[in-house]
Amino acid sequence: MAAHRSSSSRQKAADVSRRDFLMRSGMAAGLTILPSAASVYAMQAHERINLAMVGCGGRAGGLGPGFVKRGDCRVLYCCDPDLPRAEALAKTLGDLQEGAAPKVVEDFRQALEDKDVHAIVSATPDHWHAPSTVWACQAGKDVYVEKPASHNAWEGRKMVEAARKYNRVVQIGTQNRSAPYNLAAKEYLASGKLGKIHFCRIFDQKYWGNFPVVPDGDPPPGLNWDLWNGPAPAARYNANFHHQWHHFWRYSGGDIANDSSHQIDLARWLLGVTYPKTVYSVGGRFNQEGAAETPDTQIAVYEFDGLVVSFELTLYTPYMLKIDPEVRDSDMFPLWLQCATRIEIYGSEGLMIVGRHGGGWQVFDRPKNRQPVVAAQRFGRFPDPEHKENFVACIRSRNRPNADVEEGHISALWIHYANISYRLGGVKLTIDPQTEQVAAPAEASPLFKRTYREPFVIPEAV
Repeated sequence: MAAHRSSSSRQKAADVSRRDFLMRSGMAAGLTILPSAASVYAMQAHERINLAMVGCGGRAGGLGPGFVKRGDCRVLYCCDPDLPRAEALAKTLGDLQEGAAPKVVEDFRQALEDKDVHAIVSATPDHWHAPSTVWACQAGKDVYVEKPASHNAWEGRKMVEAARKYNRVVQIGTQNRSAPYNLAAKEYLASGKLGKIHFCRIFDQKYWGNFPVVPDGDPPPGLNWDLWNGPAPAARYNANFHHQWHHFWRYSGGDIANDSSHQIDLARWLLGVTYPKTVYSVGGRFNQEGAAETPDTQIAVYEFDGLVVSFELTLYTPYMLKIDPEVRDSDMFPLWLQCATRIEIYGSEGLMIVGRHGGGWQVFDRPKNRQPVVAAQRFGRFPDPEHKENFVACIRSRNRPNADVEEGHISALWIHYANISYRLGGVKLTIDPQTEQVAAPAEASPLFKRTYREPFVIPEAV
């Protein structure tokens, strides 16, 4: 099995020259892979969907087995520049697939060449979300890609353009849009029972401390660091980059991009809003004893016609708790006051508090005899199975999924706008909803798009 090959034989099997591969695929010259006829047909209900896992650590450990356990999906490839990670996931999935272990490769573009692969599941660090999605769409593959949709504002729109041009199903991993309890919350708001809504607060509060500076060094055995680094600026291997990438601008946007993307997307969907008129964000990395660049304290304010939305982040607060599995999977609500991932929606007729990933929701009316009055409520469940079901169903039907790439892109823009303002010292950004660009100030433009490192480039015309 692939998981048991020697290091040298693994490398020989996986080490297809990137330059040769790029030349064969057409990417080296900025060309696109045109979908083959076999990859764009409407699947029959009984056909098994073949997947390639792109990125095999972290979230992939839940996504891969979850798809396989459905019974109508199998994984043909485990792709990761960190080969030991790919091998570990391939072993797990091989056992679930009755010994049919996925192929282990370090470069996912090998899987894109395989006409038997119908879709990829991208669970990479953030800086690879857009390239993996665009290139998969160009190769005629559907995509399930983890949140946030993109590393920067410009490339998110390219993801949408690629999905539309090649008629691909692209589902963002914001599962809350597939949760029955959240659909019920949206219906409650649409009914007008909460009254007029002029204010919403989004929270991300927990403990994720800083970490010490470590020197650059050599990558561990089995890791192709150049490929892992991909479109980011060239850099020597650093263990913090590899394991704490969420906190470096070159790879991510901090925890507003990481954990908060779920709450931001859920709030935006419930409120039914798209582009803010203005955005500003302030905060800092106040625990400065360490290597992290992104803030541990951050507030962002989004202005709409008749509505203000705030976002509040603290990463030094261990008494704030994410919703645990016992609450997610039972008829309980979180302790709202110390729920780290709650959304508060203030209507003229009541306050709705919503939890993500199974926290449920409650609507509070004016207290009576100093006791809370609950006007409405709905318990929740973790919606991962429903989100996978929606993706698989849309692969077969060719309908757009619940968390379509354009919805994920707009939610990610909220993150990027806030970080642009923060990095410019808290200046207020004016947004042009027609172009998605920052209309003012001019100094925001360089942060709207990154400079891509060859050959890991997203072309202007996808």
